[in-house]
Amino acid sequence: MAEPFKFKLGRPEVAWLAEQLARVSPTFDSGLFLAAALDGLDDLELKARARHVADALETTLPDEPGEAFAVLVAMMDAPLHETEGYGGTVFRYFPVSEYLERHGVRDVDAALAANYALTQRFSSEFCIRPLILEAWEPTLRALNAWVTDPNPHVRRLVSEGTRPRLPWGRKLSPFILDPSPTLPLLDQLKDDASPYVRRSVANHLNDIAKDNPTVALDVAHAWLPEASQARRRIVEHGLRTLLKRGDTRALELLGNAPTNALVARGELSHRTANLGDTLTLRAILENQGRTPVSALVEARVHFARPSGKASVKPFRVGRVTVAPGASATLEKMLPLVHRSIRKLHPGAHVVELQVNGTRSPMGVFVLAL
Repeated sequence: MAEPFKFKLGRPEVAWLAEQLARVSPTFDSGLFLAAALDGLDDLELKARARHVADALETTLPDEPGEAFAVLVAMMDAPLHETEGYGGTVFRYFPVSEYLERHGVRDVDAALAANYALTQRFSSEFCIRPLILEAWEPTLRALNAWVTDPNPHVRRLVSEGTRPRLPWGRKLSPFILDPSPTLPLLDQLKDDASPYVRRSVANHLNDIAKDNPTVALDVAHAWLPEASQARRRIVEHGLRTLLKRGDTRALELLGNAPTNALVARGELSHRTANLGDTLTLRAILENQGRTPVSALVEARVHFARPSGKASVKPFRVGRVTVAPGASATLEKMLPLVHRSIRKLHPGAHVVELQVNGTRSPMGVFVLAL
């Protein structure tokens, strides 16, 4: 069984922070910091631990924010250049992110420098957001400089930090209303050499699509002509919410317009199932037309809820091009298990097949717990 996520920030990480801070700041009281940071730490979950340790930093770092930020930057170890494989050790910087999020607006220039340093060791996507909201002009100048930075973590921050609906992060309400200020930044990053950065661009575009679908579709329309395969993948991932909804314009942009030439039917492997079973969602496609048809296939599961109102979750079954007069079969395996974001409930679950935005019944299965 996997170790609880909260253990990524525990006593060893707090001890490391104390040692690093004492190394660079002769006035840092590591004893006071450790006493405050470790008191009650074990009972807390991950984000609460970061806040708790940040409280301890507030009691021991200099009151002047620029001085405090300078100490935090000085104690950091070597920056990361790779984008994967560094494990959970980076979470020892989570309290630093929390501290910068609280105090960054007190000294914007020093905070931007600290954000730049932190994102190369952990992430600044949370702590830069108050600066975006309260000091947009100097922050935008920094973002425009960082968009060509040699470190992919810095370039990713330009996109990830400005996402309107970043998970775990403070919503950027002005960008939810009007995402146009970030579009020039995304345009500069859409062909970034790093897949890590491009994934962030796609997720940012998907955030925009949730509140401003026309803006997201206009961006996609501008990016698609003569697009590389990598850029096409960004666009498809960035429009995923609209594709799951069956948005006609999104489907047309990606070559998946609804057509009567494609006949589709769905099958379920189970009519009754128990918790822990795996349900197979099967789509059988037949092209009765005279030209190839590209099919984007989703299965929409209406999960039963105690309230009686189902919760709909789309699952990508696959994408396939079906030749004229030919057929194709796609399958999706769906484990019927509890997830952290979704608890299963007993009862009838309706499943719909969606092919290029056109929906049809797939079947019903009854789940027993």
